[in-house]
Amino acid sequence: MEKWANNKAWFLVLPVVIIVAFSAIIPLMTVINYSVQDIWGPGQSVFVGTEWFEEMLGDKRLHDALWRQFLFSGLVLLIEMPLGVLIALAMPKRGWGVSACLVTIAIPLLIPWNVIGTIWIIFTRPDIGLFGAGINNLLGIAFDHTARPLDAWITLMLMEIWHWTPLVILLAYAGLRAIPEAFYQAAKIDGASAWAKFQYIQLPKMRGVLTIALLLRFMDSFLIYAEPFVLTGGGPGNSTTFLSIYLVKIALGQFDLGPGAAFSLIYFVIVLLFSFMFYQALQRVGKGEKG
Repeated sequence: MEKWANNKAWFLVLPVVIIVAFSAIIPLMTVINYSVQDIWGPGQSVFVGTEWFEEMLGDKRLHDALWRQFLFSGLVLLIEMPLGVLIALAMPKRGWGVSACLVTIAIPLLIPWNVIGTIWIIFTRPDIGLFGAGINNLLGIAFDHTARPLDAWITLMLMEIWHWTPLVILLAYAGLRAIPEAFYQAAKIDGASAWAKFQYIQLPKMRGVLTIALLLRFMDSFLIYAEPFVLTGGGPGNSTTFLSIYLVKIALGQFDLGPGAAFSLIYFVIVLLFSFMFYQALQRVGKGEKG
């Protein structure tokens, strides 16, 4: 009876599995169909095999976009991970301040992604934006993210860090609160310093949640689209044209359905590869904690 009860649970989730599979497989098969054909119009197409894949893999603009994507994700993680841990360590451990800090920190996560870009457009305007007016008028530094690639990158980095560091903070704080008080009492008896507590107690115990935060943030930053599209549109020039923006330019801007479909599948394989790496890393962390 117990085995039947366990199997019975599958019937409850089966409709969801079918709906998700159906909604995912149909679009995927359509993209695969477009990726191997040259389509001129309704009913007008010719089979081209791997031609679009070869064209995309040899596209220098795709290579540049991929390089920008890795650079952006790497820089974001180098800042967000340590910053999130430091803020989590500085947060109160008990009392009303805990709730106030958690609610305040989580606010950026509740704002829609396209609205984030609009907020930062206004925030960085040199005439009315607090940041833009402060940099240009008060400090006398010519700052314009619409004209200078470096300024665009700085603005995108600040926007992404402001938007997503709260996720790292919340995960790190959850990991800290899960550490038993007995560890801290033992460290106090041994006369351990604050750095020793962090190095030998807090950091090892946070390894699991920090791995989740690291890989989630990498995947999310690798798929970023709405924020840079609203803020810079991929410019100035192509300086902030990431993979997602370049894909939209090909598929919708130029309406090259074949190359766009091939690019989508290449992008899908890259994401799938990192998802597999994400799963394997989590498995190793789980085995390490059990060991």
